[in-house]
Amino acid sequence: MRLALAQLNTVVGDLDGNRERILGRLHEARDAGATLVLFPELAVTGYPPEDLLLRPAFVSAAERSLRAIAAETRGITALVGAPLYDGDLFNACAVCVDGEIEAFYRKRFLPNYGVFDELRYFAAGRDLVLLRHGDDLIGPTVCEDMWQPGPPATDLALAGAHLLVNISASPFHLGKAREREEMFVARARDNVAFVAFCNAVGGQDELVFDGHSLVLDDEGAVVARAPGFEEALLVVDVDPSTAIGRRLRDVRRRALARERELVPPVVTVVLPSGSSGQSSDHSVQPTVAPLAEDIEQMRLALELGLRDYVDKNGFEDVVVGVSGGIDSAVTAAVAAEALGAERVHCVSMPSRFSSEETRRDALLLARNLGADYLELPISSIVLSFEEALAGTFAGREPDLAEENVQARARGVLLMALSNKFGWLVIATGNKSELSVGYATLYGDMAGGFALLKDVFKTDVFQLANHLNRRAGHELIPQCIVDRAPSAELRENQRDDDSLPPYAELDRVLEAYIELDRSREELSADGFDPELVERAVAMIDRAEYKRRQAPPGVKLRPKAFGRDRRTPITNRWRG
Repeated sequence: MRLALAQLNTVVGDLDGNRERILGRLHEARDAGATLVLFPELAVTGYPPEDLLLRPAFVSAAERSLRAIAAETRGITALVGAPLYDGDLFNACAVCVDGEIEAFYRKRFLPNYGVFDELRYFAAGRDLVLLRHGDDLIGPTVCEDMWQPGPPATDLALAGAHLLVNISASPFHLGKAREREEMFVARARDNVAFVAFCNAVGGQDELVFDGHSLVLDDEGAVVARAPGFEEALLVVDVDPSTAIGRRLRDVRRRALARERELVPPVVTVVLPSGSSGQSSDHSVQPTVAPLAEDIEQMRLALELGLRDYVDKNGFEDVVVGVSGGIDSAVTAAVAAEALGAERVHCVSMPSRFSSEETRRDALLLARNLGADYLELPISSIVLSFEEALAGTFAGREPDLAEENVQARARGVLLMALSNKFGWLVIATGNKSELSVGYATLYGDMAGGFALLKDVFKTDVFQLANHLNRRAGHELIPQCIVDRAPSAELRENQRDDDSLPPYAELDRVLEAYIELDRSREELSADGFDPELVERAVAMIDRAEYKRRQAPPGVKLRPKAFGRDRRTPITNRWRG
């Protein structure tokens, strides 16, 4: 059997565009001689469509688009992800054969954790679908259905499926590709079945889908793997019937079959035995794309997430406030890599506290990137604010209020450039700063997209070094990487005047935010109790700021926003 896995970058709500993408890959798969082509979960609508699913007109339009796709399936079978209204709404896999929709498999397990809210929109399915192609039986599933160690995968295998297929929209976080593959290896071995996993790719608001679609044999060996972070059509020849011999020798399956008293109803669809595509007498050499190291996957995810956010929302250019510091340097460098330097505008906004070194480095960065550079000094703007506030502030020493005026003046200038030229403002703050509130609302937090929102400060330095190594020269000037971080909002200011050292702070942040460790547990884990108290207090106080932050690429298992939902008004201090 020749399989094709269409790893697509769809756009939520773009029913016409998504249909054209699907049909383009459908025709490629047919030309490659494929018998069966898989498309990602909810490929018709894009994932996640969220409250668009509550609009009957949208669901009806999605159905019409699906039927138009099915009409093109002459000589090939396509499994296409789409919403299905049938008394209630289901997250479905449509079985499209010879111009018709022959059956629907309804997703059984609806994730409702982390970034997922599927119980808000869908009812759970119960029936199983088996596709018969000659002597081979194929069992379709949708995403979370195979994250579960039991049914429906075990039910499909016991019903005879030699190949379990999974259409998915599985969001990325660091380490996810390896974790997911290990899980599928276990499913293939436990069910003595081949597994084909077709994942979405692309950015959708905060989410990035990394692709890495794959096919495994019945012993869990990787037969083929698509590349990450890019569209691909993965074509591979498999013979699922080779699993029969191992099943006959596996007595555990017989014991499991005896224990299964209630088996869900099974709908069987007989597929055409041949394909009208090109001859498949010659075998296809399978592609096994490598899994990149974590820092490279971080770079790829940031670039894909930014590029899709910019392009899918109709922006031409972006603008980045460059200070001569590491965060803005990495932001600008990633933006130039993702979009092309000609679409990136670097704006330096020095104040009276800005050093000659940082002003020089901001210019050097822009030159290294080949990006447009603009300098807009803010000293006179800040002075006018101070004069306006002088009477009200009389008798009080300068403090954080005056510092934040500088940050907000910069935010005003960036937003003015955005309004005038249509440039999207990219905020430059990192996860460490956002965690503890070391960021100015309507200042450095201003923008339409926060690229480093889920990147700890220690990782920002790693990214800078990685970008330079990859470029083969100093894309980001080494003096920026080596300089002690500073907001430069007062004389001789350094971040470690206000914060613990980032190497120590980031470890506490990761444990408290992502692992939900309590104060007592953190202290028991060996962290400095004073550091824990200080960090946790800052994290909890800053929740109101994070609610007002722009969206940014999700890179870690628990990102701020959709993942971590903590009340602003909250007296729990555990």
